[in-house]
Amino acid sequence: MNARRSFYLTTTLPYVNAEPHIGFALEMVQADIVARYRRLVGDDVFFNTGTDEHGQKIFQKAKEEGRDVQEYVDHFAGEFKKLRGALDLSYDAFIRTTDVHHVAAAQELWRRCENAGDIYKKKYKGLYCVGDEAFVKETELVDGKCPNHPTMDLVEIEEENYFFKLSRYQDKLLTYLGTEGVVIPEWRRFEALNFVKQGLEDFSVSRVKEKMSWGIPVPGDDTQVMYVWFDALTNYVSTLGWPEDTDGNFAKFWTNGTTLQLAGKDQVRFQSIMWQAMLMSAELPTTKQVLYHGFITSGGQKMSKSVGNVIDPLAIVKEYGTDALRYFLARHVHPFEDSDFTMEKFKEIYNANLANGLGNLAARVMQLAETNLDKPVFTDKAMFVFKYSPVVEEAMRGYDLNTVTNNIWGAVSGIDEAIQKDQPFKIVKEDKKRGAEMITDLVKQLAWIAKAIEPFMPETSRKILEAVFANKKPENLFPRKE
Repeated sequence: MNARRSFYLTTTLPYVNAEPHIGFALEMVQADIVARYRRLVGDDVFFNTGTDEHGQKIFQKAKEEGRDVQEYVDHFAGEFKKLRGALDLSYDAFIRTTDVHHVAAAQELWRRCENAGDIYKKKYKGLYCVGDEAFVKETELVDGKCPNHPTMDLVEIEEENYFFKLSRYQDKLLTYLGTEGVVIPEWRRFEALNFVKQGLEDFSVSRVKEKMSWGIPVPGDDTQVMYVWFDALTNYVSTLGWPEDTDGNFAKFWTNGTTLQLAGKDQVRFQSIMWQAMLMSAELPTTKQVLYHGFITSGGQKMSKSVGNVIDPLAIVKEYGTDALRYFLARHVHPFEDSDFTMEKFKEIYNANLANGLGNLAARVMQLAETNLDKPVFTDKAMFVFKYSPVVEEAMRGYDLNTVTNNIWGAVSGIDEAIQKDQPFKIVKEDKKRGAEMITDLVKQLAWIAKAIEPFMPETSRKILEAVFANKKPENLFPRKE
């Protein structure tokens, strides 16, 4: 028997300056699907998420609301933890960047980069985007604004900060990014390569504490706090026990395992360039793969409270159920490109593909089985042997969730068509043995579908398989919405 492969994956850590939104729900569900799939095929998985709790945005937001900053981040960390139940997430760790262990790890990473000669101090003047928590070059501006936050005014900052020698790692980053598969999709890898080829500038890794006190203290300099990105990115290794425990989970999952980071398409510079250079400086293994997803728009527009088109994932779950949202995000949101999301579209797809589709199919097949079979098709759960098709396995290697779910729903349609064509409900009345064989075959196909959707719709998978093993018609899985 082959040894179990170690597989580590992590989401980015959202800023806790607002309620969870549908865009982060997308990243969480995508990560959870991958984690569940890898467990199902026999891998040893460590799935990490959490909250990013330092930086200018959070500090300003807490002060605007007249709240203590720690109390403020505690509240929103609790809101993001609610997603575990609401989205049926199976993560193994929820890290907060205010955790004592993480603070110590970030300071150790700083020391290692400093000992490598990659951190130095200089005076700097530049335009700072609070939305990105990053300095923006004048060549990157669009109509004088940050392209990612066009409604926010840039802040001109002039102070003496510590800088990281990103320019020193240009050649190593070109080699790293020159490996096919290190970034998915491929065009994001070329985006990162082109950015590096244009020449890298060193970036600020600290802020003056007097101006922005909410951050991790710089080792050996109480007048400065760490730049939020330097701090937050460290969570990917601190969650594994680094630096104290380098022989346990860190060795198993980061050093010797397959590592996968999920992030939005606006994070290529941070995740595949800055973070990888920091790892190189600290002499730690680089990330094996970074997977970038697109944004979710609503009605063709970027989601905005002022426009009134913000989609609340918790409200959808309350009305339609967790698996309905997970299904939509997996099949009807492009895994790599921007996708539009409206409640009208969601409801239409819910009724067509879940209420009238999978839900109705499970009820029809198991009603036939309950009425016409003397015993369950699988008298012992051990009798049920499951394996994904090569098409699904290939698509999952590329994290193409649309192709996987389309393949599974192709099987759903195939069974529906077979029932209409072969009419086992009539055959069983004329020839009980032949009819029972036909129904048995339908149950086996339904069981395959139920197991195949386990990473995508775990609760629905469980309910259908319970019905199969009990030879009973399941409850109404997806009540139609009028």
